[in-house]
Amino acid sequence: MLLDAVSAYQIVANRIVWSLCFVLIILLIRNNWAPLVGVLRSRRSVFLLGVAAATISINWGVYAYAITNDQVLEASLGYFINPLVSVLIGVALLRERLRHLQWIAVAIGAVSVAILTVSYGRPPWISLILAFSFAIYGLMKKLANSGALESLAVETLLLLPIALLVMALFATDGQGVITHLGPDIATLLILLGPITAVPLLAFSAAATRIPLSTLGIIQYITPSIQFILGITVFAAVVSPVRWLGVSIIWLALIVFAIDTVRHSRAVSRNTERTSIIDTLEVTVPD
Repeated sequence: MLLDAVSAYQIVANRIVWSLCFVLIILLIRNNWAPLVGVLRSRRSVFLLGVAAATISINWGVYAYAITNDQVLEASLGYFINPLVSVLIGVALLRERLRHLQWIAVAIGAVSVAILTVSYGRPPWISLILAFSFAIYGLMKKLANSGALESLAVETLLLLPIALLVMALFATDGQGVITHLGPDIATLLILLGPITAVPLLAFSAAATRIPLSTLGIIQYITPSIQFILGITVFAAVVSPVRWLGVSIIWLALIVFAIDTVRHSRAVSRNTERTSIIDTLEVTVPD
């Protein structure tokens, strides 16, 4: 809504440029360039992050198009589908294992996605592109296994020439948003840097620390927020069928949360038990 006057291409280009600026500022403050140099010297890491950069730029572009063309609910459906794709990738390619309740949560999520998809009455192309592009992005980040700051710096560096070219082309045609649409729009576009980078840094840090399948389920929080924004801020009309689909999604989240709490408590009890046994073995003489 605030950036309706800006094209999707320019939004993506500005996200890239200002995200890179934000990351570079953090790197300058930290004054530790060795990890970034190490990533740049690894051909494998650069290739994987290059694929990640391509998929996230596609994701950004399609999402910006959806928002600026009143397709908020279809965009939210994409992020409802995305966690299922991430879970399937984690299980099929990374050999991750799901616990019983996690499989139930995935099954419930699949049912809800099927209901939401049927409710549109057509293939939700925007949703599918968003879902698969972000799932592939998460896979590449996990395989690259680089630091959050370093990986995002490399991604945005790789995309920087294209972003600058897009901005230059629009400026040549007299449509440069920074100079022609006023300071308010310019400020909003600059703020896209930290607004984009902070969640991606958190996602990157999580992708290298927890299973992709777990990360996928947690991502249901995002489309739920988008769905709420769609009906409150954008005044989108939601049919009873879509309400049913979203409600089932939230049920899947509850099931997954219950499993997470139970598992963490079991791990904690086992850790305490092991600690007590180790203490007894040390104190009891041979």
